[in-house]
Amino acid sequence: MRAEHFCSACGKVQPPIPVDYFTFFGLPRKLNLDVGGLEQEFYQLSRKLHPDLYSGADKREQEWSLEQSSQLNDAYRTLKDPIKRTEYLLRLEGVELEEQSKSATEQARATGQVKKQVVPPDLLEEVFDLNMQLEELRTQKKMGEDDPALIEEIGRQKLELEEKHEALLEELKRDWSKWDQAMDSGTEPDRLKIRDQMVDLLNRRNYLRNLVRDVNEVLESGT
Repeated sequence: MRAEHFCSACGKVQPPIPVDYFTFFGLPRKLNLDVGGLEQEFYQLSRKLHPDLYSGADKREQEWSLEQSSQLNDAYRTLKDPIKRTEYLLRLEGVELEEQSKSATEQARATGQVKKQVVPPDLLEEVFDLNMQLEELRTQKKMGEDDPALIEEIGRQKLELEEKHEALLEELKRDWSKWDQAMDSGTEPDRLKIRDQMVDLLNRRNYLRNLVRDVNEVLESGT
């Protein structure tokens, strides 16, 4: 299955239809993609769908070209990135990841609301200690003081968090292959199990990513 971008009889651009990004490129809902092939297909379609090619066409075909080009760009940007691709597939499977984005953090700070952020159980104690140290460092910086030993300790913990973040990516890669195999020969329970594993891994990675970002903000403030 793939979206029909052009009329098979006359070759004219067709109106865009609401399809997912995988179908747009004629791809199965799998996570290990031939990115080189995807890129080649993207550039071929870009040349054929570019709105400038339809400047002399009727208004309706111009609009279709513009809409198809926009859909093409969105689909390519999403599918070429393995993490975005995974998050997108999970949305297609009816799963939304926990909101832990930077914009959500900023909104929470502005409104005083608590941001939805679930701490992974195995990190509870570590994160509690780190947050206490970050608060201590914030206080010191406001007073124009810095504790080199505290900064060094926070920096060490940041490196450990970054290593855990990368380790989770390796776990996620293994799940991509498991998902693809389940799409070919697995049962629905198999797919659901792998889906839930990927959701857990992505939420954990997002949490660690944002925690490292918060650490960097504190370390760099006042410098």
